[in-house]
Amino acid sequence: MAPTNQVLITESSNVRIIILNRPKQLNALSSEMVYRLLEVFHAYVEDPNVKLIIMKGEGRAFCAGGDVAGVVNDIKKGSWKVGADFFSKEFTLNYLLATYSKPQVSLLRGIVMGGGAGVSIHGRFRVVTDNTVFAMPETALGLFPDVGASYYLTRLPGFFGEYVGLTGARLDGAEMLACGLATHFVPLEKLSLLEDALRKANMDDTNIVNNIIDGFSNKNPKLKENSQYFRLKTINRCFSRRTVEEIISALEKEADKNMDDWISWTIKSLKTASPTSLKISLRSIREGRLEGVGQCLTREYRMVCTVMQGKYSRDFFEGCRALLIDKDKNPEWNPSKLEFVSKDMVDHYFEALDDKDWQDLKLPARSKSNLPSYAISKLRTIKIGIMSK
Repeated sequence: MAPTNQVLITESSNVRIIILNRPKQLNALSSEMVYRLLEVFHAYVEDPNVKLIIMKGEGRAFCAGGDVAGVVNDIKKGSWKVGADFFSKEFTLNYLLATYSKPQVSLLRGIVMGGGAGVSIHGRFRVVTDNTVFAMPETALGLFPDVGASYYLTRLPGFFGEYVGLTGARLDGAEMLACGLATHFVPLEKLSLLEDALRKANMDDTNIVNNIIDGFSNKNPKLKENSQYFRLKTINRCFSRRTVEEIISALEKEADKNMDDWISWTIKSLKTASPTSLKISLRSIREGRLEGVGQCLTREYRMVCTVMQGKYSRDFFEGCRALLIDKDKNPEWNPSKLEFVSKDMVDHYFEALDDKDWQDLKLPARSKSNLPSYAISKLRTIKIGIMSK
């Protein structure tokens, strides 16, 4: 595939700097960008002249996610399989990054959401700063946290991943570092100095790369007084429940004792999200606790293809219409309530599609020796009665 100006690459000796370059679209990932990134990362893994990869975004965002509005438009012009092809390439890229043999440093300045998390959080080094904003807002769009989110969200402390994935809560850089989504916090005024130092480092030793980043890092950035991370005990009590309905009920009981802005926002976020999305998202995250990254991506591909097919719910298309196209912010979900989303309906999203031309995601054979820090840390053993199949 010919190079595209949507992905810029600069070279500095044995270092490659990849720049996501759709600043007007907050660097939302187009099909062209995903294909180019796949091509580049495949080439670099075989190239002995490439030792370190730095990824960043042009403008005020790292990457606001996948260009789902573009995907929806493509599907309307052709077939749902156009969307399936986009996600097949994107999820393969996510897996490639999660199992990459060379260090990748993502400089997460500004917005990093959805698909933007998929091309960074799976990498070895995730550097956040003063203006970083992370979110997985898919349930408000009629989708679910994908790009391997059911893997990395479940490696966060307690049930913080369920909270982030179901509500679409926004985290700042300090919160990302505290929960493990980020590996380093570097003040904004030092970010360009860090990039210069990494360019000059010119080596693939992860310990040395880590030490270089450490030299510019604030090890303990102060969490804001109203940080969501301070609510972890309440989050664990509520988001450990077996069903979405039970989670909301537990939150409402907490509100009866002490209603404040955070808890009212949390309840509202859940009650305004797509009921179907909430139920498939919770099950996806729960299954992800017991699966490897490849298994998570393969399952998420089944789920996203079922969403694209629109056979059981059209919420994704309605969510994109309401939030991204018409922007009336008033989606009409169908089914409209949690109680109308049956177990059988949820089950369909986790099954192989009934289509003779459809195949499960085929991930390349990869070494798992370079899984990022949240992956190689000991899986937390949490006693939970949560699997609701």
